[in-house]
Amino acid sequence: MSRPESLAPMISPESGSGAVRSPKTAELVARTLRRMVVDGQLKDGDFLPHEADLIAHFQVSRPTLREAVRVLESERLVEVRRGSRTGAKVCVPGPEIVARPAGLLLALSGTTLADVMTARTAIEPAAAKLLAENGTDEAHQELRRLVEDVPRAYAAGTLAPASALLHRRMVELSGNATLGIIAGMLHEIGERHTAAAISGADSENRVAKAEYAKLIKSYARLVDLVEVRRGDAVEAHWRRHMEAASAAMLRGHEKTRVRDIMD
Repeated sequence: MSRPESLAPMISPESGSGAVRSPKTAELVARTLRRMVVDGQLKDGDFLPHEADLIAHFQVSRPTLREAVRVLESERLVEVRRGSRTGAKVCVPGPEIVARPAGLLLALSGTTLADVMTARTAIEPAAAKLLAENGTDEAHQELRRLVEDVPRAYAAGTLAPASALLHRRMVELSGNATLGIIAGMLHEIGERHTAAAISGADSENRVAKAEYAKLIKSYARLVDLVEVRRGDAVEAHWRRHMEAASAAMLRGHEKTRVRDIMD
């Protein structure tokens, strides 16, 4: 974890160097620092420049600077350890930063699990096609490893989290950042829905062997089609898979709402 040696090379005139004169000074300072994170001038694990350097650069008071840092802290872009002399550390967030608020919004709006499954059925086949056509060899290899992990998860009674992770990573590995964020937002809901569907189907929280065999066969087909880069074929296959999964998972949960399965 590094701390920039000098503030001057990091903040260009275009990014707002020099004095900041505005009634909302703290927000403008926060905007400049935020932009530095977005542009990669400040990376995950870096520390913000020393407080004295920031105060001199922006020509603001210490309370104003600290207010700006609190703005970034509220956005989970920095982590501040009270009493520490190292200052604020940059923490680049993942999809989890929006997952909880998104889940809460869906819960508050009365969204059903059927609604979520419809969205997933629209998103995942398109992502599978992108992964097949544009995904790296490393991404294809990771997908295969995730599929190979499923039998162990089934034996251990942890099929729900393993299956949910496979679905999420398949979308993230597609290379489309927007779809990946959406998949991350829906991950916890999908995992809890899968767990609820499995627990409702079997007292030992396991799907029947026949259904499990179909699942594994479908996952294997997904990987095979992805690896030979047959985009249209994998998209059609995964749409059929999601439609079948939706029908099975919504059995008994036709009117179940997101808020019914979330804490």
